[in-house]
Amino acid sequence: MTAYIPDQLIIDRYANVLVNFALNSGDGVKAGEVVECVVPDVAKPLALALQNALLKAGAQPMIRLLPTGFERDYFSLANDQQLTFFPEANLRSKSELLDHQIVIIADVDPYELADVDPAKIMLSRDSKKQYRDWLTDKETAGHFTWTIGLWGVEAKAATVGQSIEEYWAQIIQACFLDQEDPVAEWRKVRQQQIRILQQLNALSIEYLMVKGEDVELKVTLGADRIWEGGSGRNIPSFEFFTSPNWQGVEGWIRFNQPVYRYGQVMKDIELTFEAGKVVKAHAAEGDALLLQMLKTENADKVGEFSLTDKRMSRITHVMAETLFDENIGGPFGNTHLALGMAFKDCYRGDQSRLTKDEWEAKGFNDSAEHTDIISTTDRTVTAFLTNGEQKIVYQDGQFTLE
Repeated sequence: MTAYIPDQLIIDRYANVLVNFALNSGDGVKAGEVVECVVPDVAKPLALALQNALLKAGAQPMIRLLPTGFERDYFSLANDQQLTFFPEANLRSKSELLDHQIVIIADVDPYELADVDPAKIMLSRDSKKQYRDWLTDKETAGHFTWTIGLWGVEAKAATVGQSIEEYWAQIIQACFLDQEDPVAEWRKVRQQQIRILQQLNALSIEYLMVKGEDVELKVTLGADRIWEGGSGRNIPSFEFFTSPNWQGVEGWIRFNQPVYRYGQVMKDIELTFEAGKVVKAHAAEGDALLLQMLKTENADKVGEFSLTDKRMSRITHVMAETLFDENIGGPFGNTHLALGMAFKDCYRGDQSRLTKDEWEAKGFNDSAEHTDIISTTDRTVTAFLTNGEQKIVYQDGQFTLE
């Protein structure tokens, strides 16, 4: 039986959005720019469409097809020297060459690494941090952008109780691929997001209080933080996020959505923070992975806090994929925290002027980890402003700024 593949028109529209909207922070690729496309082999039709869209735009495509089903053997057989192998000269040159990167997710087996020691996965991940840092520095300087998309697969569809056709229907709807000109639709969304961002960033927020049946959490921002969202970094993206001062996170939170990460799953995660660090953590499933992840450097600190407004999102069903689930609408929108790396573009000021020590002093967390954990239950978010005033900014799944 042949795996389901959407119509070519849909695939071409998807590639068009990723190439001609998402890159360059919503402006699309420019002629002559070098773009790496990292695509699992099961999504080969999208790889071809991405190549063709890039060629039509005058860009230079570098297509990297990933073989699916290789990771279990790799982690089973690789020794520590192999896990930490880092071809420095090659990756340094590559980081200097690339202008953009498009990554496609196609998680054919969400449990592929269920029997692998989480420590081996973390060791391999940490060994590649330098390469990610080079790209992050280039992004901070305004010379690199990236975006992520999703290819629907049977395993994820079955996980959320859908047929593959229904699962793809969610992707198509969420990304405006059902519209004749999805790029034009995304530009409309971008204008809506800019309006909300302007309202959020006009507030000088000292800290947020997040309260609900599954959360009582203080999240310190400070006057030097701004909110971001809708820059094309993810397709789809309906969220509004900031990178808080990790040192000022206090309280507890439970998450009702599972996290599919490192070929495993973590469910019903609960975290307690004191002085910015996770001091208590538990997952009903995947607890060993969660605890091993938290042991790695700075993974026990918050790098991102995010809210999605239910009025904006076109996602109506959980997808067992963070890219979509962190943007879901539903009756209460969603909140997610990311443990690990912070986003430097959430600094209200000239990012190029700060030293590593200054970033650290301001509470921008630096880590090889960045795992988003999602809750879709009801909560109210109150902003405590630097002038002493209080303002509810999010309630009943939507922003209350107007």
